[in-house]
Amino acid sequence: MAMQWAMPWPGGDLARQAESAGAAAFCAGEFADTGAYVTASEMAHQTSTARIGPGIAYAFARSPFVHAAAARHLNKIAPGRVFLGLGAGTGRMNRDWFGVDSSHPAPRMTELVRCIRAFLEAENGERIAFDGDFYHIDARIQAPVLGPIDVPILLGAFNVHMLRAVGGVADGVLGHGLFTDRWWAEVVEPNLALGARRAGRDPTGLLRWGWVITAIGDDDPQRAIDDAKLQIAFYLTVKTYDSLVALHGWQDQVAAIRADFAGKDPRAIGRHVTDEMLWAMAACGDTAQARAMLAARSALPDLGFHSPPGFLVSPRRRKQYGTKVVEAFTRTGAVT
Repeated sequence: MAMQWAMPWPGGDLARQAESAGAAAFCAGEFADTGAYVTASEMAHQTSTARIGPGIAYAFARSPFVHAAAARHLNKIAPGRVFLGLGAGTGRMNRDWFGVDSSHPAPRMTELVRCIRAFLEAENGERIAFDGDFYHIDARIQAPVLGPIDVPILLGAFNVHMLRAVGGVADGVLGHGLFTDRWWAEVVEPNLALGARRAGRDPTGLLRWGWVITAIGDDDPQRAIDDAKLQIAFYLTVKTYDSLVALHGWQDQVAAIRADFAGKDPRAIGRHVTDEMLWAMAACGDTAQARAMLAARSALPDLGFHSPPGFLVSPRRRKQYGTKVVEAFTRTGAVT
């Protein structure tokens, strides 16, 4: 089965080229200076066929009502093209940045998805009620502004508990750029199936979307490879991904990465990313090698957001990488 290709939002001009070349979707993350729903509004106005949505928005930083209202607003601009990609974020971010409780993230996320869906599926005049451990809703919205809309909800999920939550209540998973074939096959799929089975759902209907670290540079392929290695290494400084590291036996490499990073030598961390690691998690080098790396994969997501490296990479070079993605897929289409 071919992997549809997609991109993090590259701006209107390049997005229109990408859409004409067959890009299936655009997504937007967020941070202290960027809002995923604001960027999604730009996408809605500046595209015409591709799916658009946050990917990911901080789930617990907003109430179910706010998520659902934003989805309805986007759906007015881009009817039938909107998805919601939500992620829990770290406990520290939720507590110290957002000022919210994020304890028990998987069951909390399960309730959040159910509440959002209740708002999205409500008929005009229908009471919207939910009484759970984390959310309590009793809404009677008298204005005739509701009516059911179809907005898939996907979760950025890494650990087994959140993957089971995806299987239980969500429409799909948004896999991290570090996801390898083995992680998809040995961790993601079994836990999606377990969560679905417990909820009486069919896991085959779940969306399997994800990011693919992509750096294509025909003029300087080695620099593209080095940038991809830096991005992988930077991700692996976070202990969250230690179970993936252990699955592959990469503990020594990751220990060296973290030692260099802690030693204030961030540009050196990429040297510890081996070719095995690189081919398992990225598409990089010149166009031919990038496509060969994708073709060698056995468990790519159904839809892949080709994400240029960002760690110690200038905005100008990131834009160049985005342009090369569009050129590559304009010439040769989806990966099979």
